[in-house]
Amino acid sequence: MSMASTHSVGSNQLGMRQFNERIVLQAIRLHGALPKADVARLTRLSMQTVSLIVDHLIEDGLLAKEPRTRVRGRLGQPSVPISLRADGAFSIGVKVGRRSLDVLSMDFAGSVRTRETLEYPYPDPETLFPALEERLARVIGALGDGARRIAGIGVAAPLWLGGWRDFFDTPPDALAAWNDIDIRARIQAMTALPVEFAKDTTAACAAELVMGQGRGLRNFLYVFIGTFIGGGLVIDGRLHAGPGGNAGAIGSLPLAGRGNGKRAAQLLNTASVYVLEKAFAAAGAPAAAAHDERAMSTELRPLAEAWMHKTCPAIATGIASSAALLDLEAVVIDGEIDRNLLREVIRRTDDALADFDWQGMTRPRLVEGQIGPDARAMGGAILPLYAHFAPKHELFLKPLEA
Repeated sequence: MSMASTHSVGSNQLGMRQFNERIVLQAIRLHGALPKADVARLTRLSMQTVSLIVDHLIEDGLLAKEPRTRVRGRLGQPSVPISLRADGAFSIGVKVGRRSLDVLSMDFAGSVRTRETLEYPYPDPETLFPALEERLARVIGALGDGARRIAGIGVAAPLWLGGWRDFFDTPPDALAAWNDIDIRARIQAMTALPVEFAKDTTAACAAELVMGQGRGLRNFLYVFIGTFIGGGLVIDGRLHAGPGGNAGAIGSLPLAGRGNGKRAAQLLNTASVYVLEKAFAAAGAPAAAAHDERAMSTELRPLAEAWMHKTCPAIATGIASSAALLDLEAVVIDGEIDRNLLREVIRRTDDALADFDWQGMTRPRLVEGQIGPDARAMGGAILPLYAHFAPKHELFLKPLEA
């Protein structure tokens, strides 16, 4: 399958072949290296069809044969697992955030190859886009000959990057310019590569779906605790972005009571890392400590405890409301904070869920996300890979044990 094969799947023979190639790639991406027989069982394709497809994808450089392995309990010759070939294709992920810019390259197997980062107090488009163009060129250049196999660029950014201006110490109207900027179009003007766009936490949810907890979950709410808390949604094993690309916007859920003396406050007013940043800064500590292991130090832990005292019940309220509407299997919680702090947030949020009346609904289990701070940029990099190599229709894979 060449990276030029991006037209829609149809009922013709070529379209069906491309669709079958994509579901074979999807099965191996989700389950790891597999013998052809297991690929056939997972995809419900015939062994002959799978054998032809796998051989074709090996010739195209997208799959590779692993050393033979003998499966316990099976007679006959050892099987030959088939895996994704890491350098078969590449993609570029861009995260435009409220505190930092990340540009990274990712190989076909999902490993980050190169990375460029820029931190800032607030995103100024006048300086951000020139800096992004420079870093994009460096990341692409670092791939050498692999640059010829880049499928595209995926961009993850807040849908309203200029919103909630009152929460940042910025010059007047410094963020207002974002209201008139099409981020995808600005980046597309920098490159001949195709550019995909998704809300930052939706992209992070895509990374978790493909490379993290999503391998074993089919219905979950994804919560990412960043500068602002946000989320994504997976239904029936598929990323559900919604008609406006904003599904899973848990940070905007209203909380009981009034905020600022005017209207109900949103979850992000309480459970976002910027709240912890401000508490640290007021105590004379670096705001950046809210994002790393310093947050759980002896000196700063009391401030983190105070933040969690309000944050965890607030997140639990959002989860309970979401569970009532969506009948969730689980809630995956990740973020750009220290892992020990994240685990404590998950534990206390789970404790807070016990205070709700769950009659008439199912209490979802809470699980720790596996991707971490890179989730948004890696999710961005996943977007072009899926545009080129993932099936366009919903994929029904049989359990491997079946």
